Order: sequence, then C-alpha cells, then structure tokens
Amino acid sequence: MQVYWLEQGVAEVRADADWLSVAEVARFGSFHIPKRRLDWRLGRWTAKHAVAAYLHLPCDPSALAAIEIRPAASGAPEVFLEGSAAPVSISLTHRDSRAVCAVGDSGTVLGCDLEIVEPRSDAFVSDYFTPQEQEVVARAAQADRFLIVSLLWSAKESTLKAIKEGLRIDTRQVEVASFESSIAATNAATESPSSIDVWHRLQTRFEQQIFHGWWQRGGEFVLTLVSELESGTPMRLPQPANRRA
Repeated sequence: MQVYWLEQGVAEVRADADWLSVAEVARFGSFHIPKRRLDWRLGRWTAKHAVAAYLHLPCDPSALAAIEIRPAASGAPEVFLEGSAAPVSISLTHRDSRAVCAVGDSGTVLGCDLEIVEPRSDAFVSDYFTPQEQEVVARAAQADRFLIVSLLWSAKESTLKAIKEGLRIDTRQVEVASFESSIAATNAATESPSSIDVWHRLQTRFEQQIFHGWWQRGGEFVLTLVSELESGTPMRLPQPANRRA
C-alpha cells in the first residue's frame, strides 16, 4: 500500500471563491471567526489539490469546484467528485498557516497531524500521555524533550483521526508503541516540511489495533502519518501549477 501527501501554505490559497462548490461557499459563509475561516479555506484548498494530483485531474478553478470535501457524521473529511463519492480516502491537518492532506485509495484507514515543536508542560505530559510514554519523555535529553513530546502528541492525533474519534476520547487510550529515533539529526533541521522527504518509522496502538506510521521533522514542525496497513515511505504529491490569484 502507498500513501501520498501534499503540503500547502496560506499564501498559496486562491483569493476568490470560484474553486469552491456551491455548498462549500455556503458553509464558508457560516464561519464568523477569522482564523476559522482562514483554516477552513486552507484545508479545502490543500485537500482539493491533493485529490486532483492523486486522481490525475486538472486543478483549474472549475475542476477544483467539482471536488467537494464534506464532513462525515464523525467529522472526518470525505471526498465527492461531481456529487458522487470519489475513490480516495484523505486525512487533513493544519497548523500555523500550513496544511497537509494525506491521500490513499478508497477504504484506506489513515490519519495525519502537523504540530509545532514547542514547550509543553509536565502537567500536559501527565494528563495526556500513558505511563510508558511518560517514561520515554523522562528519559529524554533536555535538548530533545520538546521534539519528543510534540512527536508523541502528533502520533496520537494522527491515530485518533484514523479511528475517526478525534479528541472525543481519552488520548491515553492511544499509545505510541515505538518510533524510529533520529532526534539529534532532526533537531538540527531548519527546512520547512515541504522541502525534505526524510521519514522515520513509528507505530501506535489503540486497544488491540496496531497502526503503522511515519514521522518527519522540518524546521519548527513535526508531521506524522499513520495507516491501518503498513505502507511504503509517504510520497509527496507534485505542487499545483496554478498559484494564488
């Protein structure tokens, strides 16, 4: 199995709304908080371009408007093409004016999450991490702690998206069982996530279910991606030719 991904920034988003479907325009108009509007547009823009690249479709505004991203009953995004379910599965994440969309074949169980590597308190670790994860953090060198905590949290978020629960359940029900560590090297990274393709393996567990995953560090961000079936190294989709207008 192969999973693909695409990252976009808010600067890439087309200024007008001709790339949104009629229903999406209406939904966008229902948001009143500026940040929520910005994040929603960025997520839709990124997802539509990822789906277009994955299905080898054009990405002009009218073609993008035919790709509609709808929330399922769980809140997870689903893709429709000209009103019919598209043969893809996606997961969406955004943070600090950047968004990532992971894409796989229809029926693929997957989740992705983008986090900033930043300080998080001991109380955060105690409240949201399992005893085993807390031990991993406690053993970490001080210089590595921020990255490890952000990585563990992101992997949990990816898994919660894969099972379509989000933060509705206790995050300690998901455990990061293992991760391939290149912490020292990745702590020195200064590139943005889209400029590197160096991935490291991870594995998470929810109840008796194992999820196979990958993680990468780029600049201030850590990105994780998990799937029910083991996949090859995530492949970055080509950037769209059309830019903001």
